[in-house]
Amino acid sequence: MLNGIFVFAIWDIKDKELFLARDRIGVKPLYYYWGPSTSPGQTKKLFVFSSEIKAVLEHNIKREIDLEALNHYLRLMYVPAPLTMFKNIYKLPQAHYLKLSARGEIKIQRYWDVRNFRDLETKEEIIAKIQELMKQSIQGQLISDRPVGIFLSGGIDSTSVLGITREFKKDKIKTFSVGFRVDDPSNKFNADFNLARQTGKFYDTEHHELMVRAENVLDNLEKVIYQLDEPIAEPTQIATFLLSELAKEEVAVVLGGDGGDELFGGYKRYYYSYVLNKYFLVKFFPFLKPMVHRRFMFQKEEEIGKILNKEINQKGLTNKFFKENYFKGHKSADFEKLFMLIDLKTWLADESLMRTDKMTMAFGLEQRVPILDHHLVELAMRIPSKYKIASKNQGKAIFIEAMKGYLPRHVLESEQKKVWLTPMSHWLRTDLNKFASEILSAGYNPETKRYFDFNKINKMFDDHIKRKKYNLNLIWALLTFQIWFKIYIL
Repeated sequence: MLNGIFVFAIWDIKDKELFLARDRIGVKPLYYYWGPSTSPGQTKKLFVFSSEIKAVLEHNIKREIDLEALNHYLRLMYVPAPLTMFKNIYKLPQAHYLKLSARGEIKIQRYWDVRNFRDLETKEEIIAKIQELMKQSIQGQLISDRPVGIFLSGGIDSTSVLGITREFKKDKIKTFSVGFRVDDPSNKFNADFNLARQTGKFYDTEHHELMVRAENVLDNLEKVIYQLDEPIAEPTQIATFLLSELAKEEVAVVLGGDGGDELFGGYKRYYYSYVLNKYFLVKFFPFLKPMVHRRFMFQKEEEIGKILNKEINQKGLTNKFFKENYFKGHKSADFEKLFMLIDLKTWLADESLMRTDKMTMAFGLEQRVPILDHHLVELAMRIPSKYKIASKNQGKAIFIEAMKGYLPRHVLESEQKKVWLTPMSHWLRTDLNKFASEILSAGYNPETKRYFDFNKINKMFDDHIKRKKYNLNLIWALLTFQIWFKIYIL
């Protein structure tokens, strides 16, 4: 019956039963520990739950690395639910509830899922429905007894949210954008930042800007990783952290444009998958379809095999995890619908939304995500992929058509929004080089030599610095893990 973002707990006094639930999309995190108690004389298993792992660890929980989680992390750049990097500490997956009975029995069950994939063929009907549901969601999520602003990236999604918000909110809207102070003639790191500035002027918002420098990374990386609770390897998190600090000075709630790419086919990986399926796989090798997803979303096995010690490396584990949890039982002629839904259930919930929630809540700022209203999610899974993916450089085609009345010309005419780029690769070669070299050395955390071959890590880092090979993803994953280990395990 609830619509929105939530986690909550209900204690049934009569039946001595605990009930926990997490929202459908997994915007809010919920952790629990289920394992042995470390208290003297205590023989029963211990159950602890919280929205932060930090609070769970206050109960004298033994801090151990989950080796399955570590293997997933290096392949995905995050740990998928229900695992965390801690042994015996779990994430309650999105759209699930948990019951703990008086007898100490746990029952976990999914209460919502997308069931209807039947195509809606009439474009006019789809466009009208997108417009209707977007307006309903944004109008509902603007309800607040505290000031509401918007994270404005400059792309299609956040601009659409701003445009519709303008219909319901007549006073000046506060918008917030972040860019990077870096010597870059191409200005590729600030393309969206500059678009957002234009959009702010177009809608006459009270626009606030933040420029992130390399020294901000040095000053804040440990704080950011502490707030994450477990390692998530994404360089943009520092920018979100600092932007959240700025926004909190002005508002208590922000709306974001999260979810548009996953629902409406915004990433190029969906286009490549669509082309492969349409012209090759569906005709000759349909059994290879799941491998398309994994090829786009996983790090290369040969690179992981170099840096993970042989007794730790579990090749094929993450493939098996995805196959058993997300591909089994799904039969859809429109594979890209399943591709997008799996991203919604995994990467979006456990990496993107998790990271953003941690960064905003570090300052008590609440981010709401109106595009991820579950009615819009259900609608999106009934839209044929041919209406979403127009070309290599034009995803989200039908969403753009539905939102074009809210999109200024400079947004419509700009090249399709790319992945949010940071100058972290450049900074690793310059301002952050000494810092990164120290963290990636065997002496920084001698205990992690159990997991990693630091000679191979140093070679990987050196190849990146000398531009022999682009290794930012795994380097950032290792940097994050090393700092996290020192904060949380030692």
